[in-house]
Amino acid sequence: MDKGLEFLKSQVSNAAMQHGTLLKNLEDHERQADDIRYRDLCSRVIPQMREHQRMLEDYQHALGAEAGVTKTVVGKAMGVARNLADSARESDFLRLVGDIVEARQSQDTFATFRDAGKTLGNAQLQQIGEMGERQHEEFIRRQSARTSDVRRARARRRRTRRGSEDVERRVAEAVAANTCAKVGCAARATRVASRSSPCPTLLDSLRA
Repeated sequence: MDKGLEFLKSQVSNAAMQHGTLLKNLEDHERQADDIRYRDLCSRVIPQMREHQRMLEDYQHALGAEAGVTKTVVGKAMGVARNLADSARESDFLRLVGDIVEARQSQDTFATFRDAGKTLGNAQLQQIGEMGERQHEEFIRRQSARTSDVRRARARRRRTRRGSEDVERRVAEAVAANTCAKVGCAARATRVASRSSPCPTLLDSLRA
């Protein structure tokens, strides 16, 4: 019996630690995200995640597990995560993907608690599992939809950037061709100024 209780304590402690990391990441992403819809999604889901975290820690305390140890480990883990995030300067897309990975881990854990509580006749564990599994599934669905939106937005920005580069290139070529015409370049009608091989007449006029 003691062996089974100790195993349950360790599982609940691990769940509280992992879910605490997810919650802190969402709080950070609420401030860091560029996309206002992503920030709003974080704002809406954070209260639910805090409630899940409270339920886990209350149950952890009821089992007699050492919550302080868990919080220390969570703090260290989140500190490392924040340092890595700062050094990598994460995009919204990477933040979203990270949220989904963390949420899936929590969802799996809550589903296990639901089934274990049902089997063992532990109503509190079953309730924690049912609520957490259901709400994390909804969160993952919304985050996945937002990931698709961010991916499409990134593709649009890349197309816009390429279009701007093309316009700049054409303007530069037009300016070069016009300059050639002004200085009497005979090749104006048959060649376009090239970045790799500039017009000799243009170069002579610029040196003058």
